[in-house]
Amino acid sequence: MEKNQHNYGNDSLSTLEEKDKVRLRPGVIFGSDGIEGCRHTLVEIVANARDEAQEGFGDIIEVFRYRDKSIEVRDKGRGIPLEYNEKEQKYNWEIVFTILYGGGKYNNNTGSNYQYSIGLNGLGTAATQFASEYMDVEVYRDGYKYQLHFEKGDNIGGLIKERCNYQNTGTIIRWKPDLAVFNDIDIPLSFFQETLKRQAIVNKGITFKLYDEESDSFYEYIYANGIIDYVKEAGQGKSFTEPQYFEIETKGRDREDKEKYKLKIEVAFAFNNEHTLLEYYHNSSFLEHGGSPEKAVDSGFSSQIHNFIKDKNKYSKNEKRVTFTDIKDSLILVTNTYSTVTSYENQTKKAITNRFIQEAMTSFLKEKLEVYFVENSNDLDKVIEQVLVNKRSREKAELTRIDVKKKLSKGIDSFSNKVKKFVDCRTKDVSRRELFIVEGDSALGSTKMGRDAEFQAIIPVRGKILNCLKSDYDKIFKNDIIVDIIKVLGCGVEIKNKHNDLSFFNIEKLNWNKVIICTDADVDGFQIRTLILTMLYVLTPTLIDKGYVYIAESPLYEITDSRDNVYFAYSDGEKNKILKKLKGNYKIQRSKGLGENEPEMMWHTTMNPETRRLIQVTPAEAKATKEAFELFLGDNLNGRKEHISQHGYKYIDESDVV
Repeated sequence: MEKNQHNYGNDSLSTLEEKDKVRLRPGVIFGSDGIEGCRHTLVEIVANARDEAQEGFGDIIEVFRYRDKSIEVRDKGRGIPLEYNEKEQKYNWEIVFTILYGGGKYNNNTGSNYQYSIGLNGLGTAATQFASEYMDVEVYRDGYKYQLHFEKGDNIGGLIKERCNYQNTGTIIRWKPDLAVFNDIDIPLSFFQETLKRQAIVNKGITFKLYDEESDSFYEYIYANGIIDYVKEAGQGKSFTEPQYFEIETKGRDREDKEKYKLKIEVAFAFNNEHTLLEYYHNSSFLEHGGSPEKAVDSGFSSQIHNFIKDKNKYSKNEKRVTFTDIKDSLILVTNTYSTVTSYENQTKKAITNRFIQEAMTSFLKEKLEVYFVENSNDLDKVIEQVLVNKRSREKAELTRIDVKKKLSKGIDSFSNKVKKFVDCRTKDVSRRELFIVEGDSALGSTKMGRDAEFQAIIPVRGKILNCLKSDYDKIFKNDIIVDIIKVLGCGVEIKNKHNDLSFFNIEKLNWNKVIICTDADVDGFQIRTLILTMLYVLTPTLIDKGYVYIAESPLYEITDSRDNVYFAYSDGEKNKILKKLKGNYKIQRSKGLGENEPEMMWHTTMNPETRRLIQVTPAEAKATKEAFELFLGDNLNGRKEHISQHGYKYIDESDVV
């Protein structure tokens, strides 16, 4: 392991600036004084370990998440140099751990210690140390074990050095983010998992191990071939083109007056209808907001696919050209770039802005895509067909959105005058307003007379409404009943599309505190209830998620005793209990439809908040509800047949099939 050992010694570090602003202004360094900033301490220390491994020193990095919220990172690199630095006239441990912008990663363009480093700004280790309640450091190198201990940014006890026989060189850093600096230090396990997995994806052959003391669990991440393996994994065997991998190394500059720097580009992608993914990495750091690579991918893919569609005359007359939105709807793509000069938007490194990287990557992608599509005409035909389907579907959805918005906005402020047979309530206090969706005009009459007109409104559903799971948006929004209900709700709709911008849902505009589905307690009533629930599930799922939707239970039996006292039973079990108490001399009848009930009975059994029974439709069973809806009301014909063959006999007595 003597690989360039002399290049990373006690004279290779430089001091650029003094320290003391981290603890008072963590947001400046870490982007936030909350959990996001705290999480960045993990990213910084892991980045340093990764930089060593990337240079060929150690291929295992271990991370420990402790119960007390402290974190430990171990690497098998060369070990951080900590001894006295003659050039700087101070100890290297001071430079690394107590001086911002001090570190061994500068002048990367001219033969430095690290060719492609995440930690180019030299802030990470010192900033993390300053922001910690404590930090313990162990370094194994040069036949010694070195130890340092810091508390709240101050070193306690200096550098401890002792002779040591060790299996391998390396660095161990344990720190606990300080609650006096960050307002939250409870970094979730999921963030550790995500961070280490992403590092494994872009650092082929390096193993990242995670031990979580809290859950007593262990995780390991390794991608032997890097991003191409990740693209295959993300496709889950459903990609309709074979994953492709391109790479190149080049040199260039961002402006004529700037220095030249090295650039390495890796791109892996496949086209897939069921799974999509776009991720950009630079010097192993995940670029949440992309920047230069994202612009290059957009430009490269859009121009080449457009050119091929045009050459093959696949556009309709006067049809607009495809956009990257239409392409990414069926694309799994990961880029991983490395450069010796990097312009980040800020220290949190969520986007890069290098002009040369964007231009070089755009040109490279255009060239490679042209060759790929010319040599793989079958793939090209599949891609063109799918991209055009995506484009036309998006355009249709956009037209539908405009049309629906126009329909729903007409008279939205005075909808009581616009919606047929809707009966409003008097109060404008949304926290009290209740909307009853009832079955038919007869139920409208009885509920209208039985309600409290101060806060209870009613809209009738005429007949069985459209099954929204088996209809497209075009058909759904031509249905007057559905449009009327959505108008009355007031909150708009959530169009389930790959593009969130096609929805115009706003929970703040909901006109009601409760939306109550009220139907007869018979087979027809249950079916209508299910169709209304399906409509809400498809068009306004947030209403269910947020607990605004209720079902009014209607009594099954009306029981009258010898003194003309009336009892209501909502199940056979309740009926039997009541009958036991009455011991004969009673009259029992199956409850009538809502439309036949007396107003007093409607108020008592269904509408009075003191005596009614409401079932809240909660998101807790959202998954089961979704599966049931899609099984019984969706396009899964085979699943429906199988379910009926297995369970249908249980319900034969309740069906109206002769």
